[in-house]
Amino acid sequence: MGAVRGVLLDESVLLSDDGSGNPRLKPGAEVLLRRLRYSNLRVGFCHHEDLSAVKAIFLQNTARIYSFSCISLDAPDAKYSFNQLLLDWGIAGDSCFYVTSKRHDAFTHEIRNQGWLTVCVGVDSGSVMNKEFLFINKLEELLLTVCSLSKKAMQKSVVVIGYVMKPSREEDFAKRGALPMYPTQNGLIFVPLTFDIPLLSQLQDVDAVLHKATDEIVDFNPHISTHFSHGISFSKGMQELERFIQDHPECCMIDPLNNIYPLLDRYNIQQLLLGLQELNMKDHCRLRAPHFLKIDNFHEPNLRDQLSETNLSFPIIVKPQIACGVGDAHSMALVFKFEDFKEICVPLPAILQEYVDHGSLIFKFYVLGNNVFHAVKKSMPNASFLKSSSEKAGSKPIIFDSLKSLPVATDDQFSVGRLQGDIQSLDVDLVKSAANWLKTKLDLTIFGFDVVIQEDTGDHVIVDLNYLPSFKEVPDTDAIPAFWTAIKSAYEARKTN
Repeated sequence: MGAVRGVLLDESVLLSDDGSGNPRLKPGAEVLLRRLRYSNLRVGFCHHEDLSAVKAIFLQNTARIYSFSCISLDAPDAKYSFNQLLLDWGIAGDSCFYVTSKRHDAFTHEIRNQGWLTVCVGVDSGSVMNKEFLFINKLEELLLTVCSLSKKAMQKSVVVIGYVMKPSREEDFAKRGALPMYPTQNGLIFVPLTFDIPLLSQLQDVDAVLHKATDEIVDFNPHISTHFSHGISFSKGMQELERFIQDHPECCMIDPLNNIYPLLDRYNIQQLLLGLQELNMKDHCRLRAPHFLKIDNFHEPNLRDQLSETNLSFPIIVKPQIACGVGDAHSMALVFKFEDFKEICVPLPAILQEYVDHGSLIFKFYVLGNNVFHAVKKSMPNASFLKSSSEKAGSKPIIFDSLKSLPVATDDQFSVGRLQGDIQSLDVDLVKSAANWLKTKLDLTIFGFDVVIQEDTGDHVIVDLNYLPSFKEVPDTDAIPAFWTAIKSAYEARKTN
């Protein structure tokens, strides 16, 4: 038999009631169904005829929400329903799971004739010693079991990638088909890791870990140490995962934590970008970092002199030194005069960064292994428009969250003609050389950076860097295969080191 292709969930593993006879999903079931929805597995619900009408309707409606099949097993047309399900799934040569919480289930005889495996959840195995039965304690273990069986069936032809990221990010990737539990064309299987059950049992069949570690930052204290990374505190689960990887070198991280630390620190990012001058060539646009200054206090007595020494002139964008992972990492301000520093509450330490007039256009570049993609988006308007907005609001600094309330240019501040001109002026080859340079410097598999083109000089200025971006502006037909290839190549490279 091949990899696990289909999962048929009996109502006994999904349904409970609220104490008043009203059906609801069991704890953990909703998360499981959300993940199965985009798993590239065939998924269905089933129930016996003796299930109450209220529960049957609830089960059918839930199946409809997730676009799953739902069949009755022993109604007069039950055999037809099950056979029709098999036809609809179109499975040949692959394994299927029937998942139940019932100790004695007559339907197991029917599925054994189809070569299916029965997975019993929360059921004592007793004296059952049968290769057609599997026993797991919790519903949360089902996806790990699916991946484990698929790996055993396909032996060395698949690589299991365990991943850690927050639910909203996971769903964004999964909706686009990026995290399938059925093997990709290049032999990858993805399985979510959870910190709710022991990591050791989850990682036994995982070959590599893909993480968005910044989703697991719980605190940042810049005063703990002179080393920026020492002030970052990860969740207990992430710390446990890091220890496991250190103790079990046969399981690798696609991008080790040490490699992503530079992208958590905006000061480190700015210093790194200063090296872009190595890439500049005669008769090409200039590639550079923005002018910047790190400060620990907005009331520093020599701040005016420091601004002059670093070629910073107003307006200036003020950003926290920590780039991501904590609630106020994206709390920023645009200041138009020196006195504005007294009115902002951007977390310290902070980075004062040159605001580059860029025609309200930003180029989002994404590095996925050896592939580099880019997309164009509207951005903040030029300084003159922003200053006008500030004056209308009493000449105050503009305070914003770069993820939630970025002051994007309006239609009257943005022209299609200028858009076409700016796109044509982008030196793609130059920026791709920067992408390769950054890839070497950072030793990262998947990252992104933003480029703006300065209006009066044509300078290409890299204003931001980030790890494991969503790259959702790139068509999935291009991005997802490149994503899989990047992960597979990184795994193979780190295994040989």
